[in-house]
Amino acid sequence: MAALLAPRHDTVLWARDPDVVVAVNDEHVNPGYLPEFELPRALRATASIEEAAGDASVLIVGVPTSGFRSVLEAAVPYIRPWIPVVSLSKGLERGTLRRMTEVVKDVTPGHPTAALTGPNLAHEIMAGKAAAAVVATEDLEVAAALQKVVTRGVFRVYVNDDVVGCEMGGALKNVIAIAAGIGEGLGVGDNTRAAVMSRGLAELTRLGVAMGARPSTFAGLAGMGDLIATCMSPHSRNRRVGEQLGKGRALPDILEELHMVAEGVTTASAVLELAGRHDLDLPICTMIQRVVNGEIEPTDAYWGLTPAGHERDPG
Repeated sequence: MAALLAPRHDTVLWARDPDVVVAVNDEHVNPGYLPEFELPRALRATASIEEAAGDASVLIVGVPTSGFRSVLEAAVPYIRPWIPVVSLSKGLERGTLRRMTEVVKDVTPGHPTAALTGPNLAHEIMAGKAAAAVVATEDLEVAAALQKVVTRGVFRVYVNDDVVGCEMGGALKNVIAIAAGIGEGLGVGDNTRAAVMSRGLAELTRLGVAMGARPSTFAGLAGMGDLIATCMSPHSRNRRVGEQLGKGRALPDILEELHMVAEGVTTASAVLELAGRHDLDLPICTMIQRVVNGEIEPTDAYWGLTPAGHERDPG
């Protein structure tokens, strides 16, 4: 996102690692993530959260959900009043089960909040390939203003006021992507993986609607679009985790090798807590939670990832 914004806007990227700051400023690369792509020379990096947040007209937060609140709390003393705070993170906060815009409202009351979500694989966006996203906020005037800021070239942004639906679609698809990856690792075939994806979409729609989302949101970019990309792309971290699980590797080894956060691993448990609150049965999410917790092996679980004959297809 910083690379997209930098050519047209004064953009400052905060990094906790001083070596990353040096690499971005001097070599115009991020050596740990997508090192093959050159970053815009206009993009500046800093290890000072005060410098990054102090003059911001829009604050965009793209850290993993596990550190989202603490990083935002560190930035709060320096944020100017009333500026929008935009979340890029797709997941739920452990313990509270809050969506990231809810965390933003907790930490920065009085600021407009939004979520930017959709099928946005970083590798393809940096390669200049066309992509589409959704900026979701209850205030469509704020959404329209943010839309103008983040749209660039072949990166097209749509607006949506169904924040619950957009954020839940982004969080839950990571769990379904692990299931799809397990199928790939087990070699079950495309028909079976398509069934898992379809039933997975039904699960995330049921939970989202129970939480107040619109059903139509899950047929759009923030729902089906993000689900397809995350389940099918080899660049997807959650799919990669599932694939390696399907091949028999241990989860700690997979995550250590990944060097990045696969949000679906922790989101599975949070999803089931929310499902319990709404008295919903989510068989695919249940199986994935049991796999990542080490309760069952992927090969033993996969029967739970395929459609049950007694269920009615939502189509």
